[in-house]
Amino acid sequence: MQLYSTNNPALRVNFREALFQGLPSDNGLFMPSDLSVLPDSFIRNLSRFSFQDIAFTVAHTLIGAEIPASDLRGIVERAINFPAPVVLLDEHTGILELFHGPSLAFKDFGARFMAETMSYFNRGEDQELTILVATSGDTGGAVAAGFYRTPGIRVIILYPSGKVSPLQEKQLTTLGHNITALEIEGTFDDCQALVKKAFLDADLNARLRLSSANSINIARLIPQSFYYFEAFKQVSHLNKPIVFSVPSGNFGNLTAGLLASRMGLPVQHFIAATNANDVVPKYLTSGEYRPRPSVRTLSNAMDVGAPSNFARMMDLYGSTWNTIKNDISGFAFSDVETEKTLRAVDQQYHYLLDPHGVIGYLALRQYQATTKKECLGIILETAHPAKFREDMERILHRTIDIPERLAELQHRPKVSTILPADFDTFQSYLLEENT
Repeated sequence: MQLYSTNNPALRVNFREALFQGLPSDNGLFMPSDLSVLPDSFIRNLSRFSFQDIAFTVAHTLIGAEIPASDLRGIVERAINFPAPVVLLDEHTGILELFHGPSLAFKDFGARFMAETMSYFNRGEDQELTILVATSGDTGGAVAAGFYRTPGIRVIILYPSGKVSPLQEKQLTTLGHNITALEIEGTFDDCQALVKKAFLDADLNARLRLSSANSINIARLIPQSFYYFEAFKQVSHLNKPIVFSVPSGNFGNLTAGLLASRMGLPVQHFIAATNANDVVPKYLTSGEYRPRPSVRTLSNAMDVGAPSNFARMMDLYGSTWNTIKNDISGFAFSDVETEKTLRAVDQQYHYLLDPHGVIGYLALRQYQATTKKECLGIILETAHPAKFREDMERILHRTIDIPERLAELQHRPKVSTILPADFDTFQSYLLEENT
């Protein structure tokens, strides 16, 4: 597999190099140089394949011989060992449940696949690998669970102090061993900026083997494409055009869907659904991209003001606004609308969406009302509602049941190190921890 930088198509690396580098040296993002279209026969016969079969085929098509087929199949079967079911609310609305993994969030798919591939390539290395990851909520928990006790790898998670839910914070701060949590006095964008700067810092890279587990890493992005094929498989018998409504923050999830589409998945349209952090919906409307500091909302995992994967989206479309707006519509919604609709869906369908899934639901309804096109809209439900228990109970005025794997975290002591959003302090911390 050959990959290039979005800032310089002439800069080429293989999959192993992209996996461990995380970011190219020119501060771009790695993209596959060849997005081979899967055979029509594979798409037509998706219903005959298991989720693991689909994931292996997509991964093997992208990665090629760099990981032998037998080893790659083992990686997939260990990483993708939980389902992604589609639940139909009505004839026009489906929910793709992506919260059945260990951390109860969609990011388990990417984090577990990355942990397996890094462990595979890291065999025989003498120097410890340090994974840096910024999280606005769910990424950190998934990465912590995916890499927990992985030999030769330590994980440092940066999260914005006071801006993740209590249960999300417990997922980051209670494991210990090779998992370290840094509580940054700032926003998610500050956390992400610290991670990006670390990868470009000569002193750090001379002393440490650094890599990333954010969706800036291509190994996080590839497995997120798997469940688009799996969702299509489950509803293809309905013979309706498929539209995916994607709650979006850093836009890795939507970019993964675009990759699936380029590989032959027949998707009619994508919807970029955001909260008040509406930089991309505004771009899709105006053609002007104006990143800005993020603001805090109920759907905290989407509180991103400068989404990294926008560069990948632009790369796929050659920065052509007229083309991208034909394939993607963008809608943004307030916390007030989120709360009102969460209650309405619960009452109408007796289905509990989390605050992020509600944004996807709202965006789908607006798209359907605006276009009047016949379609089956599939909303990506990215996290279990219990991860946002305090807000859910306040909005619904009732107790929310907590899955056992979350409930057991409530009484574990939080262990984190508080740091300012300052790179010199962060750099010193990393170097001191390595001495």
